Amino acid sequence: MPISKVLIANRGEIAVRIIRTCRDLGIESVAVYAEPDRNAMHVEMADEAFALGGSTAAESYLRGDAVIAIAERSGADAIHPGYGFLSENADFARAVIDAGIAWIGPPPEAIEQLGDKVSARKLAQEAGAPLVPGTADPVADSAAVLDFAHEHGLPVAIKAAFGGGGRGLKVARTMEEIPEQFDSAVREATAAFGRGECFVERFLDRPRHIETQCLADAHGNVAVISTRDCSLQRRHQKLVEEAPAPFLSEEQIALLTEASTSILRLAGYVGAGTCEFLLGVDGTISFLEVNTRLQVEHPVTEEVTGLDLVAEQLRIANGEELGYDSVPIRGHSIELRINGEDPAMRFLPHPGTITRIAWPMGPGIRVDAGVRPPSVVSGNFDSMIAKVIITGSDRPTAIARARRALTELSIQGLKTTVPFHQAALAHPDFAAAETEGFRVHTTWIETDFAPELSRLPEPPSVPMSPADDEVEGETQRVVVEVGGKRLEVVMPSLIPTARANRTAGGPRPSLRKRSGGGSGPAASSSGADLTAPMQGTVVKVNVEVGATVAEGDVLVVLEAMKMEQPLAAHRSGTVTAVAAKVGETVPAGTSLITIEE
Repeated sequence: MPISKVLIANRGEIAVRIIRTCRDLGIESVAVYAEPDRNAMHVEMADEAFALGGSTAAESYLRGDAVIAIAERSGADAIHPGYGFLSENADFARAVIDAGIAWIGPPPEAIEQLGDKVSARKLAQEAGAPLVPGTADPVADSAAVLDFAHEHGLPVAIKAAFGGGGRGLKVARTMEEIPEQFDSAVREATAAFGRGECFVERFLDRPRHIETQCLADAHGNVAVISTRDCSLQRRHQKLVEEAPAPFLSEEQIALLTEASTSILRLAGYVGAGTCEFLLGVDGTISFLEVNTRLQVEHPVTEEVTGLDLVAEQLRIANGEELGYDSVPIRGHSIELRINGEDPAMRFLPHPGTITRIAWPMGPGIRVDAGVRPPSVVSGNFDSMIAKVIITGSDRPTAIARARRALTELSIQGLKTTVPFHQAALAHPDFAAAETEGFRVHTTWIETDFAPELSRLPEPPSVPMSPADDEVEGETQRVVVEVGGKRLEVVMPSLIPTARANRTAGGPRPSLRKRSGGGSGPAASSSGADLTAPMQGTVVKVNVEVGATVAEGDVLVVLEAMKMEQPLAAHRSGTVTAVAAKVGETVPAGTSLITIEE
């Protein structure tokens, strides 16, 4: 029987993205949500929505048993995991299949083999894919990393064996920092994926990040439909992606295609997947990993191929054949990830409430968003607000169109990555002509571009239209839960509205706010106190009362928006108080450490 009702085990823009394709195909959709997402866009758009409970990922979206129970209760005959959370969890995929529910993803065995980065390397070797030196198995401790570095040299990459998306990935450039980087990688991997095993490989300095979008059906057909470049990253997480990958030779494209096809065939892969590679400055290509899910950056491939990749996933899950082994490429597409972060403060997470959005429009502009005012960008989840995808007939046209789109984009209520995107797209390293060569690489933001970050301008505010502060006064929408299922009830308004208050001479509310404003992470600590620059969870405290510290020493590590943020001493002196406690969630501005000169 064809799939008729899909539960989406995710949140935010990817949940909205999947809901839209389901609606296009006449398939019902079921949303699940954590407490902070009770009024989220994906919850309101789905045909049905059910509460998972809890406020963090571990308490909600990572509860596979609760997700399957809701699928059974709602009558969903398929589960789409999106990306992140449970999307690369083989045990969850197996439990879904065992429950008689269709799994919109690869077989659990393929997830296990490819999701484990160590076994994926072994498979890549068998497939003849190019590889840099790395450990054959996860390492037990930082001493094993030191041994590897002594043998193969620096820098080395310490990588979560069961992770992805840049989490649980640390690069050590000196022997001295290896122990702390190893501990940090294990903590991040455990928090994000539930497993902390890490392996080590030689890190290619200043490489490009190249990947192939692949599709495979249950009949043995594998198609590599597009390349992508995802080199613009901060903390090993992508900010800009484009398709097809520019400035590749025909020989390099052939090598990437052959390696990707061989790896997926050997793994018995079915579904959408991405093979990732690093491309060194000398032209060396090295296999990185396989992401056994839909990628965040999949829209750029959709724009240049004309395919709906979510629809293709549903076709494959229904047992259909691909019907092609390649797809013609048309034009060039660029994706900008718009995150709740302050790029001038090294992309510090900046959770908050969105008070106003003006999206860009016009030819070649697509926006994949999971928010609308007054959506809250929570510190408990990923910092992504939306993706703006720009397509043109060629790369220069797409870049010019992207610059124009950014002048139309305004998000008020919190700081975003928009100023970074404006500066990056104007930089000659990124906007290089074919004859000049592509000069960005995976650490370009933290190195070559670093001096520009502190000089990024505030985005301009957008004038409000008269309709912006209109408030519906005749009725009100009440959201209730009946047995965990979300229901909406429209009823006569029982409370005075803002409009009524103004009529009665009450104060007129002001919704105007400078873009990038709002209460958010403090820029720095001052006086004796080292304070939390954002809401987060304390994961490590390095000092005790009485310790002598120097300015720049890392004293506390916070985890916010699924990434660790080391907090360094803002002055030298003696620690006289330690308020930070491991496991405690602290709001922005909280005093963590007191240092007296």
